[in-house]
Amino acid sequence: MAEHIKPYDSSRNNKKAQVEDMFDNIAHRYDFLNHLLSLGIDRSWRRKAIRWMNQHHSIEGQTVMDMATGTGDFAIDLAKRTENVAIVALDLSEQMLSKGRQKSSKSNLDHRITWVKGDAESLPYEDNTFSAMTVGFGVRNFGDIRQGLREMHRILKPGAPLIVLEVSQPKKFPMRQLFGFYFRGILPFVGRVFSKDHRAYTYLPESVKAFPEGEDFIALLHESGFHQGNHRALTAGICAMYTCTK
Repeated sequence: MAEHIKPYDSSRNNKKAQVEDMFDNIAHRYDFLNHLLSLGIDRSWRRKAIRWMNQHHSIEGQTVMDMATGTGDFAIDLAKRTENVAIVALDLSEQMLSKGRQKSSKSNLDHRITWVKGDAESLPYEDNTFSAMTVGFGVRNFGDIRQGLREMHRILKPGAPLIVLEVSQPKKFPMRQLFGFYFRGILPFVGRVFSKDHRAYTYLPESVKAFPEGEDFIALLHESGFHQGNHRALTAGICAMYTCTK
């Protein structure tokens, strides 16, 4: 299970504390590396997720949470591609949030996005608060995935959609072999050179490998109270989009 994979194995801190430290350490280079290492394809994944939400659910005039927002790419895209929607962008790392606030200001979106430092496993909101939720590449970083999903379910309104994007492992030849070579060889090397954190981009492929994919993750969503779970492979299986409702 992904929660057993920690960024810094030798540290005595629990996974949650290590993840916070890791993202604080790499925040200054995160956006550059994220877009470089994904070849910019991550932007299209977020657009597809937002398109699905707009097609299947009416969120105009509502409040949406972007969980594990990082530097806010998902939250900012959501603000740009919707109207009259208030967005709460929550993350564990203050340094990542600081970068997000800077990007939001440059895009003149401060009136649309509220930036909150918070813990996905203990959310500071009442039951049935949000009308939708997005999570981009963050669930596998939870210290306790089941607890995080239960909290997400708790604060969503009945019938509200949840969309989760996660990196996944392609299943078919030759993409599976190419992905494995790139993800476990090239990516950690480039990440170490540019981020100066020797573990962050080794942790990434390890955590992806340990994450429950496909029907296994759908089962966790249903176990946490969600309904109508579905998953869709994007870009030959490099990314998975999970959708469900409360």
